[in-house]
Amino acid sequence: MKENYKLPCNIAQTLNIVGDRWTLLIVHEILVGASTFNEIKKGLEGISSNLLSDRLKYLTESGLIETSLYSDHPPRYQYTLTESGRDLEPVFHSLLLWGRKHLDKCYKKLVHETCRHEVETAFYCSHCEENVADEELIVLPYDEKEEIPS
Repeated sequence: MKENYKLPCNIAQTLNIVGDRWTLLIVHEILVGASTFNEIKKGLEGISSNLLSDRLKYLTESGLIETSLYSDHPPRYQYTLTESGRDLEPVFHSLLLWGRKHLDKCYKKLVHETCRHEVETAFYCSHCEENVADEELIVLPYDEKEEIPS
C-alpha cells in the first residue's frame, strides 16, 4: 500500500497501515472468528477476491495477521491476528460505540457480558490505578529532518 500521509501524527501513521478501503473490515472479520479466505470473503459482501488477496498479503507484511498453511493441494491458508492485530479490538469497540451514538441505524451494541447493560469508553491510568477523565494530549518532540516512520 502507498503511504498516504507524511504527517508527524500517530493517527496519520496508523491510517497509513489500516486506512485503506476494506482493511479494518478484514481485520475485524478475523477478530470475530473468520479464519480462511472464503470465510472472510463471505463476511464482506462486495469485496473482490483480488482485493481481498492483496489486503491479506499487506496485512501479513505489516505484522497485523499471520498465516499458516492448512492444505497443501491446493495451498490454502488460515489467518490469525498477531498481538498487534488483536490490539485493534478497542479501536473497533470505540467505532462501534461512536456508531451507536451517532448513526441513524445501528446494527450492534457492546454490552457488559455479566449484566447485559451497554458499556462506555473509559481511560485508565496504570500508575494511579484509576479511571481518568482529565487526560491530556502531549505532542512529542519531532525533528523535521527525521524521516517519518511508515
